[in-house]
This record gives sequence, C-alpha cells and structure tokens, in this order.
Amino acid sequence: MFRKLSKLSLLTLTLAMIFVNLRVPVAHAAAAQVTFWGDWTGDGATQIQTMVDAFNKSQSDIQVNYVPTQDIVTKFLTAATSGSAPDLLIWDRFRTALYAPKGVLMPIDDLMAASKISSADFYSEALRELTYGGKLYGLPMTVDTRALYYNKTMLDAAGIKPPTTWDELEQAAIKLTVRKDGKLQVAGVSLQDVGLFNMWLQQAGGKMVTDDGSKTAFNSPEGLSVLAYWDKLINQDKVYEIGFEQGLGQDQDAFVTGKVAMQFNGPWMLSTYKKYGKDLTFGVVPSPAGPKGNKGGVMGGFGLAIPTATTHSKEAWAFMTWWLAQPANSVLWAKTSLSIPGNLKAIADPFFQSDPYLKPFTDALKDAKIRPPFAGYPSMEGDALIPNLQLFVQGKQSAADTLKKAQQDGDQILTDNNIPQ
Repeated sequence: MFRKLSKLSLLTLTLAMIFVNLRVPVAHAAAAQVTFWGDWTGDGATQIQTMVDAFNKSQSDIQVNYVPTQDIVTKFLTAATSGSAPDLLIWDRFRTALYAPKGVLMPIDDLMAASKISSADFYSEALRELTYGGKLYGLPMTVDTRALYYNKTMLDAAGIKPPTTWDELEQAAIKLTVRKDGKLQVAGVSLQDVGLFNMWLQQAGGKMVTDDGSKTAFNSPEGLSVLAYWDKLINQDKVYEIGFEQGLGQDQDAFVTGKVAMQFNGPWMLSTYKKYGKDLTFGVVPSPAGPKGNKGGVMGGFGLAIPTATTHSKEAWAFMTWWLAQPANSVLWAKTSLSIPGNLKAIADPFFQSDPYLKPFTDALKDAKIRPPFAGYPSMEGDALIPNLQLFVQGKQSAADTLKKAQQDGDQILTDNNIPQ
C-alpha cells in the first residue's frame, strides 16, 4: 500500500510539472489586450499580422489582436457609443476633418510630447491630414502618390526617354500610339482617370479650394489649361479614347498587355507588375512637370488612430510608436507590404533609395500635397467635380461650362459641410 501511494504521488508530481511547463507564461497571460481594427483583408491582413506578431514577440506586457473589419467607419461610430470600441484603428487620413469634430478620435499631442517623438520625423503633409483644429489625431502608417509608369520596351524601340514635362509627355504619347485602319491599338498614355485632375492642376500651378476651404478654386486659368491639355491629347493628338481600357475586358490590364504605353499609378501596383517578369519590362519616373515647371501630385495613405472610447490608450500608443516611430520597424513594414511608410528616417534606408521602382515615388512625394483637409472636400470632388469632368472628356460639355457648373455645385457642398475649426 505504501509503494502504491508513492507511485501515485510521483505521478501527480509529474503531471503537475508537465502542466506548469505547458501553461502560457504568466506575463503573457496578464498582458493587456489591445483590439486593433482595420479593413485590410487578404494579403493586406497578412501584412498587418506580420507587424502585430513581431510586436507581440518583442515584449510580454501587451497583446495586440488584429480584427479585419468591413464597413469599418459605420461599425466604429456605432461601437464608439456602445462601449465596444476598438483600442486602435487603421484610419483613412482624409476622413479626419469629418470625424475629429465628432469627438470619436483621441488627440495625441500630449502623448507625442511625453514620448519625445518629433513631428519632424514624419511627412508634414501626412500629419497635416491627421490634424484638425490644431490637434493631431494619429500618425501616418503609409504614404503614396502617383508616378508615371512606362513600358520600357516600347520607349526604347521608339528611341524615347521617359518624359519629364507635359510637352515631352505629349510628344512621347504621339510616337507611342498605334492605330490600325483608324482603330486604336495602343494608347500612348492612359487618360481614363479624371479623378487625377487634382494632380494635373497642381502641375499647372493651380489649387482645388481656397486656403480656408470655403470655396472652390479650380475654375481658373490653371484649371482651364488642364482641360485644354486633355482635349489636345484626346481629340487632336488622338493618343487615347475614353472607354478604351474598359473595352479590353475586366481581366486584362491594359498596361500589362501592352495596350497602354504609359500610365499614372501608385506604388501599390509595383508587386502586381513585377509578377509578369519577362512579359512586362517597365520603369517608373515622377509625374512630369507642368508648363510653368510646377511639380505636384496628391498624397494619400493611411494612419493609425486611437479612439476616444478606448480603455487601453497607453498600450495602443506603445504599439503605434513601436511600428511607426521606430525607423527599423517602419522599414520592416515596407519590406513586408511594399508600402511606403510615413517615417522620413525610414525613407533614408537603402531599401528605398537604391530601388529603381520605389525611389521615383519617394522623389515624387517631396512635391505631393494632400487633398484639402476640409469636411466637405470629398463630397465636393466626388459629387460636383468628377461627374462634370466625365461629361467633358466624353465631349458632352465645354471646358468653361464644366468648371463653372462644378464650381457652383462644389461651392454649395463646401458651404453645407463647413465645420468651423
């Protein structure tokens, strides 16, 4: 009986030791749980998870949990008043001017000061897009702009160098355009996206709205010069036809298939185009300068923001700054996602400066401006300006009428949505 009890005790002790070894470490079990929402799914969610995993492994006090969330703004606004808000958000920066006044985002100015993080370490335009009423509401996670992609094989065959001005772009597009029996086979340059008007307008030396955001400013000599240039390319030089790319089929990228020789696009297309290898030899240069030498583009991108309703602001801030304020981690993010981070010290890394595809984008970002950070701007552009521009390129409306009508409708939208700062 005595020997049986000893075996039982030994078994009990052994099982206890195994249990202890299998338990989650105490520090991990006690870690603060940070709920992180974003609408990045698929490959994007995998890229985000890489950063989350790296942070979670770097320490044991905080456990970040990424939750892919569709219709994120609507769900966030509901959660912000129901006690179920996340602790951190991937935030489309242009929404800041619309939602910061609602009190759902936490200003981070005091956190910046306490952490001794300098705003000079980030793209100033990206920070401006995250600012409302003199307060900063997040840090930039990504920055992007458009650059000119060109089919290197086509340009080399035609003896053309990548264009650096509007005049050079026009002449290159003319030489690269191919027609057979009057039918367009290869477009010299894509002009399908009238939403790039802001980019063209900056290159012409103009601006979209007044400095205070109360009125539109595109109905100007500079705005008219953009439409005159488009008109010349489409209707006189005939280097493009509206609807040309849509007619190629949904699964056919016009640039990949050689139907478009040059196009404006963002860094998000680099990984896609690199996949085609032998079938597509391409290069990238910053967008050409306008007739007066002006350079420009539209800076877009995402940030990380902390909801006001969070119960873990300190922990969310720790993750945010680990990722976005530490250059090495920003470079890790870039290598993981091929996104351009908002951290300027990270941009100095050879990963960007030695890459013939990424460097043109970082060069272009030096001249890029954000969309004007006013509450009514997205609606003004989407509901007033773009529909009129579409009528213009379709030949259904004159340039003067296009900008006049867009101005009238746009001014009203800005007035209706104006939120005094």
